Formats: sequence, C-alpha cells, structure tokens
Amino acid sequence: MRIPFLAILTILALLLGAPGAGAEPLKIRHGWVILINSPSAFLYAKPELLRHYGKSYVEDSLHFNGTSAEVTGIATGEVDLITLAYSSMGTAIQNAHLDDLRVVMDGFQDGVDGYVSSPYIVRNDGIIKTIEDLKGKVMVVNQIGSAVDIGGRAMLRMHHLTAGKDYTVVEAPFPTMAAMLLEKKADIAADTPPFMYDPRLAPGTRTLFSMKESMGPSQMIAIVGRAEFLEKNRAALADYFEDTVRFIHWMLAPENRAAVVALVADLSKQPPDQIDGYFLTKKDVYHDPDGMPNLVALQSNIDTQRDLGFLKDKIDVRKYADLAPIAEAAKRVAIAEGK
Repeated sequence: MRIPFLAILTILALLLGAPGAGAEPLKIRHGWVILINSPSAFLYAKPELLRHYGKSYVEDSLHFNGTSAEVTGIATGEVDLITLAYSSMGTAIQNAHLDDLRVVMDGFQDGVDGYVSSPYIVRNDGIIKTIEDLKGKVMVVNQIGSAVDIGGRAMLRMHHLTAGKDYTVVEAPFPTMAAMLLEKKADIAADTPPFMYDPRLAPGTRTLFSMKESMGPSQMIAIVGRAEFLEKNRAALADYFEDTVRFIHWMLAPENRAAVVALVADLSKQPPDQIDGYFLTKKDVYHDPDGMPNLVALQSNIDTQRDLGFLKDKIDVRKYADLAPIAEAAKRVAIAEGK
C-alpha cells in the first residue's frame, strides 16, 4: 500500500517534532548597576504583561557593582546586555578593545527639558558658595571615570579647576554619599536618583550645579550588546525588544501608577511613598517611551570625555549603534495598541 506523501510528512513531523518545537527560549543575561533606572533589566518581574516571555526568550537579571565590572562581564561572555554609561562605552571601545559593542536601546537620559538632572550637592554650612570655592576640596563620585565624574570634572574645568591639582576626587557607592557629605568626609557629592532623595540630605544640603549645566543633555545609560550576539539571536531579540517597549508603555500609563509603585518598591526595597514621589515623574531622569537612545547626546558626551583626557581617539558613535530592532519593536507595539 502506498502512503501519500503528505501523510509521510505528517508522520515525520510527529516523530521529529515541528521546526523549532522543543527549542529552549533564549536566555538573555541582562546586567545592571542600579536596577530601577533601566526598565529593560526588570521586565522579568511582570511576565504576565509580555507576549513572548517564556516562549522565545527569558531574562536573567545580573547585578554588577559598576559599569566597569559590566564591561568585564560582557568581554568574558558572562552577560549579554549591559547598562553602560557613556563614559564606560568610550573606554570599553578604546581601552578594552571591544570594537563590536553596539548601543541597542535607551537606558535613561539626563538633562532632558522638564526632567531632573543629576545634582552635585554641597552642605549648607557656608563653606562652599561658588564652584571656585571647591579649590583644595574633595569631590566624591561613584567611580573614577563614571558619567557623573566626567560631568563634575567638566564643570570644574570651566572654572579653571583641574582634578588632582586643584581638588581631589574619591570614590564611594551612591548609597553612602549622603553620610560622607554630612560627616564632612567630602565637600561635594555627585548624586543621582534615587539616592538624591535620601531624606537625610534635604535639611542640610543644596545643589551647587547640575549635570545638565556641565554636559547638556546626556545619554547617561544605554543598553549595549555585542554584534555577534545580536546577529545570532535576531528573531528572539525582536520579541524581547517588543515586550520591553510594551512594558515601558505599561509603566508610563497613569492608570497603572499604583501597580508600578508597588512593583518598584518591592524590587528596590524602598518605601512606596518615596518611589511614588519621583519614579517616572518629572522628578526622575528621562526614559524614552519607545526605548530610543539619543545618539547626538551620546556623541557630545563622549567628545567631552575625550577632551578631559580619558580617551585618546575620537569615536563615531553611529558606528557603534544598532537601533533597527528597537525601532521595529516600537512599530509592533504601536500597531498592537492601534496607533
């Protein structure tokens, strides 16, 4: 008896499985330094909102102490996507020779009109009244060469003060800066949300200048991956970026505010009222609704970094960006939302 060809194909499909059947979802290992600053690093917390989670991809969220550690992690294959400051982007390309790094999405932006800009704060004890008063003093930053370090140095350079010669730069984790400043272990602190809203700071400190004043708009954090990973996993990453944009839209919708505050308070272990007071409001840094980074700002930021001597050669950031996936993701979501 002859078996029809179509029947043979059906039997083979049942025996071998249809194409892609049983394939494991792509595990996307996403590094971060401050979790709640980049929504893409914690969308795993709301899988019920996502169309593709657990099907084409899953996310493994990994904490790093700083962006320099993230660079090491992506260089060694420990992590796939990282939250990279503009300052670490330049040094990773030139000093770590990671010429295949690609900016794929917005993390957050500083200095956008109408939104907060990272402050450089001093005590209200009258010692520091002007930027020139910082001569001989101590500035604390989270990391030498970090985005806020570059921003502080840029402003002080405008006032003819040079690090190492006219003032000292020391490192400390963001959560400890309030104590360092109030205990007079530093004279100025480079702060950022959410740490700038530490209730200990308001009574005894003030902002001397902001990052926007020294740097203009900044692509403070961008989501970055390596070209080979992006090309190899294009289909799964398309689903991931689509779900990320969908997640950002959910977070920004006013009707979801209570749920968003509860989620972020749980993840960050901060009081809900403190989260509600700034997160994703005009008191926060700017998050692009569609995850699109500002490459013009990024270019300006890296140029300033080079001017300060942290980079040897000029970097054309357009060569280190792959924005087609996030642009396509935004289109998918817009169609699904009927826009």
